[in-house]
Amino acid sequence: MDFALWISLVGVCAIGAMSPGPSLAVVLSHSMTRGLKQGLIASVAHGVGVGIYATLAVVGLAGFIHEFPIAYKVILFAGAAYLVYLAVNILRQKTNHFEITNNANTGNFAAAQDGFAIAFLNPKLAIFFLALFSQFIDPDSITISSAAIMCITVLVIDTLWYCLVSFITSHANQKFELLRYGKAINNMLAIAFILLAIRVVVTNI
Repeated sequence: MDFALWISLVGVCAIGAMSPGPSLAVVLSHSMTRGLKQGLIASVAHGVGVGIYATLAVVGLAGFIHEFPIAYKVILFAGAAYLVYLAVNILRQKTNHFEITNNANTGNFAAAQDGFAIAFLNPKLAIFFLALFSQFIDPDSITISSAAIMCITVLVIDTLWYCLVSFITSHANQKFELLRYGKAINNMLAIAFILLAIRVVVTNI
């Protein structure tokens, strides 16, 4: 996978992971009310859930490309359109709709269950990764190694981010300061989606 393209993927995934939402709420609920250990467990479990969706998306796209190259072009532009759609919705949001709750579930298994479920039981992730990865897969040079790099990149970035959040907030007595900048982070993510969609359209026309 081209290094410059990989850096672009890293940037989009990093901003996406930082965007406040239900996943952050779950991790914070464990790290702030149950301690660092449970926060880290929830973070790793969440990363695994995200990694599974990423792997399914890459495998599905890789097989589809070889069997239906013309149809892949349709998915490519549909994916770009979906990213723009997500960006518009993000930019139109007036608030983050974010709230930290004191999770009633306790124990390491509960932390792992909550972290995994908030990712794996979110079908929007499947659609998102299909749209995202369609912008990064080159039909002429897709290999097992490049597919693995994309999946590992998503898993590692997501896990490291939430582990960092857990570490910082495990001893905090108030909300993580990131929430103050939630809108700005979401706007950055929206801009990244739009620029990525423009790059794909310009490159393929």
